[in-house]
Amino acid sequence: MTLSLLWLEYQQQWPDGYQYTPCCAHYDHWCQTLDSVLRHHYTPGDKMFVDYAGVTMPIHDAVTGGHFAAQIFVATLGASNYTFVEVQPDQSLASWIQGPVHAVEAFQGVPLVVVPDNLRSGVAHSDRYEPVLTVTYQEWAHHDHTTILPARVHKPKDKAPVETPVKIVEHQVLGPLRHQTFFSLAEANRAVQILVDQLNHQPFQKIPGSRWEHWDQEERPALQALPSQRYALAEWRHARVPMDYHVEVLGSYYRVPYRLVHAIVDVRMTTTTVEVFFDHERVASHLRATRSAMWVTDPHHRPPHHQAVLDWTPERFHGWATQFGPATTQIIDQILSTVMYPEDNYRRCLGILQGLGHHYGPATVEAAAVQAVAAQVFSYRGLKHWCEQQTAGSPKPASSEAGTPSANIRGASYYDHSGEALPPGGETSS
Repeated sequence: MTLSLLWLEYQQQWPDGYQYTPCCAHYDHWCQTLDSVLRHHYTPGDKMFVDYAGVTMPIHDAVTGGHFAAQIFVATLGASNYTFVEVQPDQSLASWIQGPVHAVEAFQGVPLVVVPDNLRSGVAHSDRYEPVLTVTYQEWAHHDHTTILPARVHKPKDKAPVETPVKIVEHQVLGPLRHQTFFSLAEANRAVQILVDQLNHQPFQKIPGSRWEHWDQEERPALQALPSQRYALAEWRHARVPMDYHVEVLGSYYRVPYRLVHAIVDVRMTTTTVEVFFDHERVASHLRATRSAMWVTDPHHRPPHHQAVLDWTPERFHGWATQFGPATTQIIDQILSTVMYPEDNYRRCLGILQGLGHHYGPATVEAAAVQAVAAQVFSYRGLKHWCEQQTAGSPKPASSEAGTPSANIRGASYYDHSGEALPPGGETSS
């Protein structure tokens, strides 16, 4: 807007009103009543201002014929006004982080301070004195060794160095491209980059040089060095650890240490990894699942008794039995070959090797196993009977235990004619 245009609009409404010269005099008098304006002098390498343009760019789909409104990210260095522009799919957190990551690479250095708007993707809670940044935005700032100072809400003068470049970009970059049709973000960015380069090399009107010259001579040497590795975008979220100590992330499940059951943890997700933090300490790190409903585990996170159960295998019990002797090994192998639920068989083997082995000792168990094999007794209870006979010094045959492990089945003679169970010692062999 100019004074001459304002005066022409005024004349259309009030043809007999002030002429142009007295109108300008009244305008100058009004300007004297305005509050003073602080003119900032920006030190090279100090600040970078970022914002989205108010207009968008349509990106078309060659297949469906539809289109979406791409966003225009603009970053400007405070001292040189050197400008970076990128066409982005949206204003999401991923795009908001991608913008400054690519901007500092184009500027070939990192400024000390980044001044953004209070976009929800970067500022979780706006506050004049202590704004709260999103975890990802703060993490990027820490990675690149810079500081985020959001502008005050509804205070565009706080980021004036980017407000003017945004308008210039809209006029000199987006305007000339308004009649072109783009079918991808990459195609749009290539066209935008050509005009942005022309803008940066265009001479200033009131001062000597151009944006590029001021950046090359003054600002680029003052910027901090780029980090050795580009920041990898990471999403953060909270999760409560359930009883099975697997936290759910986007439909997949990742194990954490069992001691954190019921605790609230922080989950950091990149394109390749999932990390879990508790009390600012990383407690688990996994490769990210390649599909949903995957269970990603780490054996070290299980409690000992869970790990012991999952470590039960026929091979382990066979190797354990060989430490007792061949007869014990034969009994264990016979139990493991029985067509029963595996964990049931494992429990019987554990009763022999751990329970009887601890109570009677391997030598006694092996001696009892020799007699049990001879009697064709292949069960925990049968071997326990022979161990008791070994310690009593009077081994007796246990024909009731012969054959398959059915020692718990009582014959009809176990009951008298009244249906009452016989007293101990009244059980007869069948």
